[in-house]
Amino acid sequence: MRAEAVAAEQGGVLSRRQLRTLGITHDHVRHEVTAQRWTTLGRQAVAVHRGPLPVNARAWAAVWEVGERVATLDGVTALAAGGLTGFDESRLHLSVRHTHTIAPVPGVTVHKLIRRVDGEVLPTGIPRVRPAVATVRAAGWAVTDRQAALLLLMPVQQGLVTPASLREAATTCLGRRRRRFITTVIADMADGVRALGELDFARLCRVRGLPEPTRQSLREGPRGRLYLDVHWQGARLVVEIDGVQHRQGIAVSLDNLGRNSVALAHDTVLRIDLVGLRLFEDEFMEQVAAGLGVRAARSR
Repeated sequence: MRAEAVAAEQGGVLSRRQLRTLGITHDHVRHEVTAQRWTTLGRQAVAVHRGPLPVNARAWAAVWEVGERVATLDGVTALAAGGLTGFDESRLHLSVRHTHTIAPVPGVTVHKLIRRVDGEVLPTGIPRVRPAVATVRAAGWAVTDRQAALLLLMPVQQGLVTPASLREAATTCLGRRRRRFITTVIADMADGVRALGELDFARLCRVRGLPEPTRQSLREGPRGRLYLDVHWQGARLVVEIDGVQHRQGIAVSLDNLGRNSVALAHDTVLRIDLVGLRLFEDEFMEQVAAGLGVRAARSR
C-alpha cells in the first residue's frame, strides 16, 4: 500500500496532510483504526501499524502536532535525530518562535525562542536544528550543570560537532541559563590543557592551603621530552589535566605511555579532566591533598 511505503521513511507514521495528498480520506483512516490496523496519534498523526513507535516516529508526530510550519526538533532531541547515542531522554524537545501559541502536547517540551539563527534549521529530513546549535541549547535546557556538561561533551566525543563549532554557535544562540558555565566548558574543550592557565590550578591550591606546584616541568619519557602539567617534586606527586583532545585517536595511547613512565619512576600520577574539575572541584582537590599527605580546606 502507498501509505506504508511513504510512512516507512518516517518510522511508520504519516500526517493527515500526507494522507490527503495520497488520496486517503478521513473515512478510510477511521476504517483502518476501527479494524485495529492503524493508530491515531493525537490530532495530526496516524501510525499505519499497531506496533511500538520508534523515536523518529514520535518525533515526526510531535512536529505535526505542535505545528509543521513552526516547530523544529531542538536540543537533545535534535541531537538524537542526528545520531547521538547513550543519552536517554523520555521527553521530546521542540522549539518555536515565542510569538506562537502552542497547546500542550503529552510527552513534548516546547521551548520558545526570541529568534532563530539564520540557517540553523537543516533543509532536508525531519525539521531539526544543526547539531552545534542543538548542543548549546541542550546544555542550556539541562536540569543540572552536570547534565549540561555531559550534553556538551558527548556530541564532541561522538564526532557530531567540534569545539570550534560550539564556540561559534554559542555566540549566536546561547540562552540566559548558565551562560558562563557553558562558555567556560566550551573553552575548556576548545583549548585543551592550554585552558589550565585560565583555570589557574595554583589558585585552587592556594585557597585550600595546599603548597603551590611547579607548572609544565620537563621529564624525559619513552618517546622524548614529556611535560608534566602540575608537579610537586618533594611529594613525588603529578597531576595531569586532560582536555577533550586527550580522549581522541591515539592521544590516549601516547598519554598512557608517557604517564606510565612517570609512575614507574615512583611518582604518583593523578588524572583530572577539565570538565570534571569544573563539576567536582572539591572532590578532585581532596584527592590532590591526599596525594600530598595533607588535609585540604573546602573552598566554600
